[in-house]
Formats: sequence, structure tokens, C-alpha cells
Amino acid sequence: MARALMIQGAGSDVGKSLIVAGLARAARRRGLRVLPFKPQNMSNNAAVTVDGGEIGRAQALQALAAGVEPHTDMNPVLLKPETDVGAQVIVQGKRIATARAREYASLKPSLMGAVLESFGRLKERADLVLVEGAGSPAEVNLRKSDIANMGFARKADVPVVLIGDIDRGGVIAQLVGIKTVIDAEDAAMIQGFVINKFRGDPTLFDDGYRLIEARTSWRGFGVLPYFTRATELPAEDALGLGEARKPGQCKIAFLALSRIANFDDLDPLKLEPGVDLVMVRPGEAVPGDARLVIIPGSKSTRGDLAFLRAQGWDIDLLAHHRRGGHVLGVCGGYQMLGGSVADPEGIEGPAGQTAGLALLDVTTVMTGEKTLALVTAQHVATRQPIAAYEIHIGRTDGPDRARPFAMLDGAPEGAISRDGRVYGSYLHGLFASDDFRSSFLRQLDIPVTDQQYRGRVESALDALADHIEAHLDVEGLLALAR
Repeated sequence: MARALMIQGAGSDVGKSLIVAGLARAARRRGLRVLPFKPQNMSNNAAVTVDGGEIGRAQALQALAAGVEPHTDMNPVLLKPETDVGAQVIVQGKRIATARAREYASLKPSLMGAVLESFGRLKERADLVLVEGAGSPAEVNLRKSDIANMGFARKADVPVVLIGDIDRGGVIAQLVGIKTVIDAEDAAMIQGFVINKFRGDPTLFDDGYRLIEARTSWRGFGVLPYFTRATELPAEDALGLGEARKPGQCKIAFLALSRIANFDDLDPLKLEPGVDLVMVRPGEAVPGDARLVIIPGSKSTRGDLAFLRAQGWDIDLLAHHRRGGHVLGVCGGYQMLGGSVADPEGIEGPAGQTAGLALLDVTTVMTGEKTLALVTAQHVATRQPIAAYEIHIGRTDGPDRARPFAMLDGAPEGAISRDGRVYGSYLHGLFASDDFRSSFLRQLDIPVTDQQYRGRVESALDALADHIEAHLDVEGLLALAR
């Protein structure tokens, strides 16, 4: 049976996911078979697994760092928000319910069995399981039914290291405060801490570091400087896509929908030297000089159609198209481009039908059956292969399907408008296929290089592991696992 170590955070977005990925790569270099695990994740950025389910995208990246294929056991509970108060509940890769927040709180205790079952299977297949927490153990109001942090650590007897984010400020209060508010048995599970995202001279924090050790009795495992190549890795927060803009290059704009999903489709574009990837935030106009506008996936297609119209983006898109611009809709974005989206059974929200943008002559009807598959297609225009995945509900059909975006197992996939400037497809991850991405961008007169996206990600993971090895006591951290 494998040993295990859990990385928890003093808050959300403190860098847990990347530290787990970096430790996974570092442990793999030591000849260990490493598997990542996150009991519960909340994200609309999902990956399709080899066993036909879905998990959070961060666990798929951690699996890549560990050199293994993603599996549903790596993230047994995934919550995909559909509204401000409700989310789709995915257990071991399959949707079991859509629950409001209060309903989910009562459902959580029954999910611990599935969490421990998945964790047990991973331990049978690994030398080391690296576990990522969610949110913070300081949320003591949620402790009674917790399956993501100390609830799991105690049940599975996994030692914990806490990550504090100094970039936000208040890191001393974060860590010392957690020791103060959690109960003594939970605090006993915590074996140490790491200070993350430091900028400048780390010796300036020596006194603060010693104070945390003295007040908590936890061991410090190091101060990790800000990792500048983090923007080259897929992020769980779409805001990360706007961090590496290259003004003056060819503009590709994408709409920051309220329920944006699987936005890592755009990561390869962000890394193209000739592309200025522009996030159009709520209240902003679509840039008039964009070569291409992308409507990404959505967890609530009809809800985001209303959101899109509330921003005036429907008017912007029509103007962009009239000027000769190109539009690509992926998954939910593809559905929005059609004449209507009907949800007669109320699968994504209240039952009904919503008018689409009518840039493609297709219509969509939502169905209860969900498509989850890893696929290889061929782009019709460029004849280039596309290694992708499908993760959607709904069936789309209409006259523009006679001009497919791609061919999939001999059948047409997606649609193209009569004028050839509006494209729709259910293929997620399409831009990670280097030959297709280069050919597609060249058709839009966007300069490209021959870079390999997967190679760039692998290089960044190696650099992350080097970064962690240089600044943290990795041997000491791995020795904690039991």
C-alpha cells in the first residue's frame, strides 16, 4: 500500500494544485509511482478520463506531472456550478444529481464512502498518493460534514502540510489563525507549512517564518518564490488566461461567460507568440480589431445566452461578423450560435426555449444523456488531425451541419456557416493539436511558430519541479507521508 501526504491551503487559490503537481514530478524523478488525489473539487474546468468519466482539470495536470493517465478515482467528487446556489454533483466520474448548496451539505456525509473507496484503489496502485485539499480547514462551520480537508485527513489518517499565500498579505494570521480555530485533533494532523508566492528577498521574512513556527509548533518546509512560468500551465481559474497578453499581435478575443467551462481550450492560443488573447469581461465591448471571437463552453447554455445579451455582446458579435470577422463556438458556445436552444426537461435550469444568436443555421435540444469521450477527429478544411474530448449534453442539428467542422469516425461533427466565417464544434481541447492549431491560425492570417504545446507544458512542469527542489525541503516533505 502506498504512503500518502495531503497538501491543504490556508485559503482558496494559494497554489495547492501547482505544488502537488511539482511534488508529483519531483517524486516521479525519484523512481516513485505517484498518483494525485483530490477528494472534492469545485470546477467547471473538467477533463475526460480513460475510464469514461470526468474529473477536475487540475487533477489531469497532476496526472501528467506524475506520468500517468487521468482516472476518475483521482477526483471522486466534482461539483460543477450551474447557478449561484446550485451545482451538478459528479461522483466517481458520473453525474448523480443537481443540488442546491444546502441540499449538498446534507448529501456530503454519504459521499465519504465513495471518497475512501477511490482513495483505497489509488493506494493499491502507487508508491505515493499526493492529496490536495479544497478551500481551507479554517472553514470550521463546514467541519461536521467535511470530506475535502480535515474530515478526509482524519478518516484516512493522512498527514497534512498547509500552504500559505504571502502574495495576498496576512500569511502569518492565516496560518496562526488556523491553529487557533480548528480543534486539537485536527491540528495534530498538520505536520508543517510552506510559504508560497514570495516576491523579493525571502530573508526579509525570516522573523515571520520563525514566529509561525513558534506560535503553531509546526515545522516550516521553506519559502517558495513566485513561479513565473505558472502561466504556461493550464489553470482552474479563467482569469489566468488574461495574465500573459502580448499587445500589438493579432487579436483573438473570448467571452468571459458567467458559467464558463473547459476554458483550458484556450491555453495553447495564449502561448502562441503571434496571438494577443483578449478576455472580454462583463461590461466590456468585444474589440473591433479582433480577427477571431471565441464563445467558449458553458455549464448553463441558456443562462449564459441571457448573460451574453445583458453585456451587449450579441450586438458586438453581429457587428464583428458584418466587418468580415470570424466566430468560433465550442460546445455551449456552439449551441449559442444556432437559432435556438431548447431545454424541455429543465436539465440545466428552468424548462423552456431561448433564441440563439442565429449565426449558424442549427438548433439544439438538451437531453438527459451526457456525452463523455476521448476522440480523434479530422478538421475538414485543413485535413489535420484533432485529438480532443467531448463533454456535453444536447443534440445539435440543422442545414449548416451539411458543412461540418470536422469528421469524427466517418460522421460529420460541428457546423460551418454558408459564408465560411462562423464555426461550431463540440471538440474540446482542439487547439492542443499542434498541426491543426497552426493550420487554423494561418487561415486567419495569424503568424504561427512550430512550437509543441504538450512539450511546452512538460517543460514548465520540469521547471516547476526544479523550482520546488531549489527552495523547499522536498526530502523532508516526502518523509512525512505515511
